Amino acid sequence: MVRRVVHKNVVLLIIAVAQFMVVLDTTIVNVALPSISRGLGYSSESSLQWIVTAYTLAFGGFLLLGGRAADLYGRKKIFLYAVTAFTIMSLLCGLAQDPLMMNATRAAQGLAAAFMSPAALSIIITTFKEGKERAKALSIWGAVAAGGAAAGMLIGGILTEYLDWRWNFFVNVPVGMAVYFAAHHYVPESKADLDHKKLDLPGAVSVTAGLIALVYAITEAPNKGWVDGSTLGLGGFAITLLAFFIWNESRSKHALMPLSIFKIGNVAAANIAQLPMIAAMFSMFFFITLYVQTVLGYSPIQTGLSFLPVPFVIGIISAVMSHVVGKIGYKKPLVVGPLLVAGALFFLSHISVDGNYWTDVFPGMILMAMGMGMVFISVTIAATSGVPHRESGLASGILNTSQQIGGALGLAILSGISASGVKSYLAENGPQAVTAARVNGFQDALLVACFFPLITSLVAFLFVKMYHIDETEPIIPV
Repeated sequence: MVRRVVHKNVVLLIIAVAQFMVVLDTTIVNVALPSISRGLGYSSESSLQWIVTAYTLAFGGFLLLGGRAADLYGRKKIFLYAVTAFTIMSLLCGLAQDPLMMNATRAAQGLAAAFMSPAALSIIITTFKEGKERAKALSIWGAVAAGGAAAGMLIGGILTEYLDWRWNFFVNVPVGMAVYFAAHHYVPESKADLDHKKLDLPGAVSVTAGLIALVYAITEAPNKGWVDGSTLGLGGFAITLLAFFIWNESRSKHALMPLSIFKIGNVAAANIAQLPMIAAMFSMFFFITLYVQTVLGYSPIQTGLSFLPVPFVIGIISAVMSHVVGKIGYKKPLVVGPLLVAGALFFLSHISVDGNYWTDVFPGMILMAMGMGMVFISVTIAATSGVPHRESGLASGILNTSQQIGGALGLAILSGISASGVKSYLAENGPQAVTAARVNGFQDALLVACFFPLITSLVAFLFVKMYHIDETEPIIPV
């Protein structure tokens, strides 16, 4: 049989489009949230955040399983199955008739993404040799991951205003079909060189259920009370499940996440650094979107356009970083980038009821985009450098897990802080001050969020190390 010879950049293009679609769906609905709320009858902003959280939580909870499945059963095979499921679930999201159906299909969509994304990143790691070649590929990957989140705002605004909020999901159907057929023809198959094909289901169930319970407890705590019996009980249940997961991983012969992987390079440090960074990013997109629409009175497309500078800046910084990282390494950008993000969030925490986009929002968004462009490329390279091919799917799954869990936990915590700020302001100023109370909640959440990237910078400074990069060419079947 004649094997198809494919240029690596064709593989990168296909995988980048798929990742763009996955990341896009974490933010594309943000602009449409007010429209979805009216259309499906969501009761409050805290319940509305489950449209975002259901996706990111299922995404993050199953990423380790998705990454391991890609290693065991074939990265291309898992990728194709996941693209198919993601496309179908996107269609069902667009057909949702009530909040329950929306939240359930969003969770299923996130589950499909959990298998799709680590398989995609693993394909890149095994296709491009470690060193400058992989750094360049990962800089494109990082730009897609960061820029996709921002571009989702514009695309979501256009679709919501000129078509309908349901098209935020329907748009994935033709794109998903195109990715499937392109990947089927041009992406090479690869597997880890392992002597078994067993998945750690107890580990997968315990970590997923534990994370879901933890996020739900944090989300409901502002309404029920942090010391309420149900909050403490659910929190204790979550901690028990996560403790069982760690215990299981230390004993299982075929662990979902062998703890030994955290001894490789910067896997542990880079993932810990990434958690609070993503939490900060999600908060900016969520709260500033609501502020621009509900306070400044922007239409969906105006809101999308207001975020347009973000992907442009990220693209410029990413292009520069692909060269800079090769000269100075990934540690310095990983220390400095979060400081820019912290400054941006502090600036944005001063938004006001009578604010103006150009003076109160735009400068903070530009600063945020600069920091994001520096961080995501650097942390991806740091977390994957030195990882052997047989563990690439697992490393990819862990990296994506820290992204999605950071986003889900961060949004849950900051939504709770925002809700508490709204409640306390209304108690002091009366029910007529609804808009001012909402802005007060946004301010509180963004101010707390500015401390998250400071943690990232500190972790990077103390624990991320520079390693020599082996530039030997792996044997890749293309």
